[in-house]
Amino acid sequence: MPIPLRADNDAQMTRAAAKQSKDGPQARRLLALAAIYDGATRTEAAQIGGVTVQIVRDWVIKSNALGPAGLIDRKAPGQRPRLNDVHRAALTAIIERGPTHAIHGVVRWRIVDLCQWLFEEFRVTVSKQTLSRELRGMGYRKLSARPRHHAQREGAIEARIGQKNKITRRWAKRGTRPSAPNDQRTALTYIFGAICPKEGKGAALVLPTCNTEAMNLHLVEIATEIAPGKHAVLLLDQGGWHLSSRLVIPPNITILPLPAKCPELNPQENVWQLLRDNWLSNRVFKSYEDILDHCCYARNKLINQPWRIMSIGHTERLFRHAYRTAEISGAADRAAPASDPV
Repeated sequence: MPIPLRADNDAQMTRAAAKQSKDGPQARRLLALAAIYDGATRTEAAQIGGVTVQIVRDWVIKSNALGPAGLIDRKAPGQRPRLNDVHRAALTAIIERGPTHAIHGVVRWRIVDLCQWLFEEFRVTVSKQTLSRELRGMGYRKLSARPRHHAQREGAIEARIGQKNKITRRWAKRGTRPSAPNDQRTALTYIFGAICPKEGKGAALVLPTCNTEAMNLHLVEIATEIAPGKHAVLLLDQGGWHLSSRLVIPPNITILPLPAKCPELNPQENVWQLLRDNWLSNRVFKSYEDILDHCCYARNKLINQPWRIMSIGHTERLFRHAYRTAEISGAADRAAPASDPV
C-alpha cells in the first residue's frame, strides 16, 4: 500500500514551496508530490521526477517527517571523526599551555608530538594530516611568535644558541599573536657539526669561537669518526676558516668546497634548522654554561637518531655535484659528510 502524504499540506501549498525554492532538485521533488496531492498515481509522479517509484516513496517519507526541507540534498555524514569534543578540549588546553622541555623534549609543539600525546593520553591513533585538519578546524594556525623579554615572567628560561635567539612559529588561535621568550643579552657559542648521510653518523664540537683553529679541532673530530680504510669528502661552503692555508687536513679527509651562493646544496643547513626549531629556539639561557649544555644536548640527541640524519642528508643534486667533483680531483671510495659551523 502506498504511504499517504501528510494531511496538513495540499497541492497548492506544495507548488508554492516549489516556486519559492532556489534548489532545483528540491523543486522537482515538490512538483512530483504536488501531482500526488492532485490524484496522480505514484508511477506518474515518478515520471514527473524522472526516478523510480521506490525513490518517490522515500520522498514521501522525508516530506512527511521534515516538510519541504526534507527534500534538500544533504552531505553524506562520512566516517565517524577520530577526535571527539573531549579530545579537542584537551588539545586546546595543552596547546595553550605549551610543552615543558624537561617532559616533552621540545620547545614548541609539532604535529607529530601532538599525535604521540593523543595516543599516550587517550589511546587514539591519528595521522599527521588528520590532526592538522582538526587543528585548523579548531581555529589554530602556525604563527610567528612575538618576542617577550626573558624577565617578563618568573621562570621563563628559553632562547637560542646565543642568548639573543630566534623566534619560531607555534600553533595558536587564528587572529592572535602568540608570545615567546626573547633575550637581549649577547653571550653565544658555536656548534661545528658534520653528518654522513650514508652511515647516519655525525661528529660535532661546541666551541667558543669560529675561526681556523676551531676548524682544525673539528677536522680532527671528524677524522676519528671515519671508519678505518675509508676516505671522506667533506662538503662545506667557502667560509674563510674553511679554506684557510693554515688548515691542517687529516690524511683521510678531502675538502670539497661548494659553489658560491648555493646553501641549498649543503644538507647541514637543514640540520641547523632542525636543532633550532625543536630544541634551541624560544629559550632564555641563564648563563654561558647553560648555552653549552643545551647545545650539547641538542647535538647528541640528533647523533643518536641515525635515521633522521639519513633522511635530512640525502640530496640527489648534492651527491651528483660531490661525486663529479671528487672524480675530477682524483679522490675515490668516498663517504660524504657535510659540515658547517653555526
